[in-house]
Amino acid sequence: MSEEIESGEGSLNLAGLKIGHATNQEHHTGCTVFLCPPETVASVDVRGPAPGSREAVLLQPDKPIQFVHAVMLTGGSAFGLATADGAMRYLADHDIGHTTPIRKVPLVPTAVVYDLFMNEGQHPPDAVMGYQACQNATDTAVAQGNVGAGAGVSVGKWGGFQAIMKGGFGLSSIEMDGLVVGAGAVVNAIGDVVNEDGTVLAGARLGNGRWLVEENPHRVFSQLPQSPVGTNTTLVVVFTNAKLSKVEVHRLAQRAHDGFAIAIRPVHTTHDGDTAYALATSQVEAPFDTVANLAVEMVAEAIRNGVRYAASVGPLPGLASLSDQPPQP
Repeated sequence: MSEEIESGEGSLNLAGLKIGHATNQEHHTGCTVFLCPPETVASVDVRGPAPGSREAVLLQPDKPIQFVHAVMLTGGSAFGLATADGAMRYLADHDIGHTTPIRKVPLVPTAVVYDLFMNEGQHPPDAVMGYQACQNATDTAVAQGNVGAGAGVSVGKWGGFQAIMKGGFGLSSIEMDGLVVGAGAVVNAIGDVVNEDGTVLAGARLGNGRWLVEENPHRVFSQLPQSPVGTNTTLVVVFTNAKLSKVEVHRLAQRAHDGFAIAIRPVHTTHDGDTAYALATSQVEAPFDTVANLAVEMVAEAIRNGVRYAASVGPLPGLASLSDQPPQP
């Protein structure tokens, strides 16, 4: 039996992880942390041309370190990497980290989104917010939408800033015969987010409220000087309670990008810094391909939930604030 859980704020099976947000509502930025149980195996697959990240090399399958203690997703572009310092301090305060001869060193891989358009580059998330996100971490009532690293993100920028909609943070999880697979996503894509049938859920809009893709079916866009390389990034953390090796977890991160391609069009463009983490908490035996197939579905749904629960901010319309769903092409 399986049960899929999607909600704006509610309980879902996080495979032993806890998720916490810290949100600056005034300046539309924030960070989101995934706190890991002991011996969580981690890896990452980066498909973007200009990612902002920390500890990414450590997660490659040829590196001997197996376990991490948290993953941080943050706004603020490279300035937001400071949130990892706060998470490290929180973990150190709780005697959590990789054992070394002198002291335990917390390992906190971190990736950023570029949300500086929302606040003119002021007040990026810092170490204090990183610590707060850890304090707020829970495995119940995890909020979605304009929270944490999803506070200042947007989608549909392939049509120019006049056409964009609000993105956000989304979650999805499924449990099947004891196996848990889920994903969290910060959706800051240049592309449109689409439904299962390929129709637009949220993205570039025409002035009359219909979708730009109706007039431009191949989503052909110029070099978009107002949206330079690296300023559009979707970040995903896939998690499972399956027992996987580091090589398998790396392959899981690779497969996560299939979910990107299902839910975002276009995806992995020159303008995107798309990054997928994978975490395995090693509680149950499960075939890798079963885990990976479910992960692809959960990534796509987490991305869709990121826009479903996004509220309007200023001139940026969000689905959660609209009285009716946007028209379908």
